[in-house]
Amino acid sequence: MKLKFPLIAAFVAILSLTACGGGSGDSGGSAPVNANNPAALVKTDNTLGTGAEAVSGKTANVTYTLWLYSAATADHKGTRLESNTFSFKLGTNAVIPGFEQGVTGMKVGGKRTIEVPSSLGYGSGGTSGVPGNAGLVFEIILNKVE
Repeated sequence: MKLKFPLIAAFVAILSLTACGGGSGDSGGSAPVNANNPAALVKTDNTLGTGAEAVSGKTANVTYTLWLYSAATADHKGTRLESNTFSFKLGTNAVIPGFEQGVTGMKVGGKRTIEVPSSLGYGSGGTSGVPGNAGLVFEIILNKVE
């Protein structure tokens, strides 16, 4: 019985390596695969708001916290990067596309978590504090819509 756990661990390790697939050498021009990057935008409402709705053309005042996306954690929140409160006009490309798409449709008083793939974030170039091809996790509270 002492051998049971190491045997299971070895089996899981081998199984995970076989899931990686072969290396045909043809990248097909696609971006490098990054496990710390969600495949698509994911919006999760933690609290539904009851006030005005954030729609294109309106100015949204939000409070947010930003983390790097981490596939290794249950909530996908890796390194915390910043928290801030600011306003921006929806539909004007004032923020990254994933953030704007995540805020759109929220109602005042709502709290939403969004997982943003790098293609809707800072892309392959990244930005200060965000490496290239990194996914992001935002927790957003919609304070006001004008």
